[in-house]
Amino acid sequence: MVPTSKRLRPPVVAVTGAASGIGRAFLMKVASSAAFRRVVAIDDQRGDVSDVTWRVLDVRDPLLANRISDIDVLVHLGGDYALDADPGERRAYNLRAAQTVLTASAAARVRRVVLVTSAMVYGAAPDNDVPLPEDSPVAAEPDTGIVGDHLEIEALVRRSLRSHPGLEVTVVRPAAVVGPGVDSVVTRHFEAPRLLSVKGCSPRWQFCHMDDLVTALEMAALGTVSGVVAVGCDGWLEQDQVEELSGLRRFELPAGLTFGTAQRLHRLGITPAPATDLHYVVYPWVVDCAGLRAAGWKPLWSNEAAFEQLLELREGRHTVVGRRLSGKEATITAAGATVAVLGTAAIVRVARKKRRM
Repeated sequence: MVPTSKRLRPPVVAVTGAASGIGRAFLMKVASSAAFRRVVAIDDQRGDVSDVTWRVLDVRDPLLANRISDIDVLVHLGGDYALDADPGERRAYNLRAAQTVLTASAAARVRRVVLVTSAMVYGAAPDNDVPLPEDSPVAAEPDTGIVGDHLEIEALVRRSLRSHPGLEVTVVRPAAVVGPGVDSVVTRHFEAPRLLSVKGCSPRWQFCHMDDLVTALEMAALGTVSGVVAVGCDGWLEQDQVEELSGLRRFELPAGLTFGTAQRLHRLGITPAPATDLHYVVYPWVVDCAGLRAAGWKPLWSNEAAFEQLLELREGRHTVVGRRLSGKEATITAAGATVAVLGTAAIVRVARKKRRM
């Protein structure tokens, strides 16, 4: 029989992507937590958080297994989800990183791995239940965008569970994340001069503040929740509430024109993100965080407060056709298609002219 003192010994946790973004936020939380015996930070550069053990290496390095042999739990936050990254390179990086983490963890006998994908994998659709139960089927369309990356990573997890039955893997699916440094399809939607909407449909807006994502990740790392876990603010905001809070007006178009235009822009190379990204700003994908709630978790942020911070963080940023106005012509995403739809004819003519030159 295992002594009680040994059974209750706090785990050693490792965090990939620890030098920046959500990885750094989670690292700061667990570095001061008595729930973990020791904290190991993994990144390709040393970060600024102290009182942790830094191990500098590329998370895709096959030697990762040798560097985590003393780890009980690994929280993988070392992905690349930059909107303006080359889609092929981004996906190759994300899949290689996730595959290496899962394989190395199994080889090193790590007890538990926690990965973050997105509630986007449920898909956004006009007839979605509001909210969607956590066990709803994964219905997002596979594409070249970031949602496609999440779908591929979750497929890797399912294969890993079959190949390594002794490894416990928890997948955390947040709603639209809000916080310093977050740049996503949803945040850029609110940097545009008008809010695109599809006639006859109304999105419901649910956010997940980074602080709440961090506390959910801590519970997952401790094994308080497991399997697939959705995380987000309680409830949702209606479109009218969002417009009132933001001061932005909607611009309604038929679905066929909206998605057809976005797809044409993508085919022409004007928008690197696929037209399916638009689904997440015009259709609902609200999630029910039943697993976390049952475990005693409560979000610190409301949708209203998270949205107000999103609006504060967008100050000074202006997006036209999904492109931040910075003087560069290339960084365009389908999320900002409000203006793209208005000026499609002119944009297409310019693009065709450039291709003929």
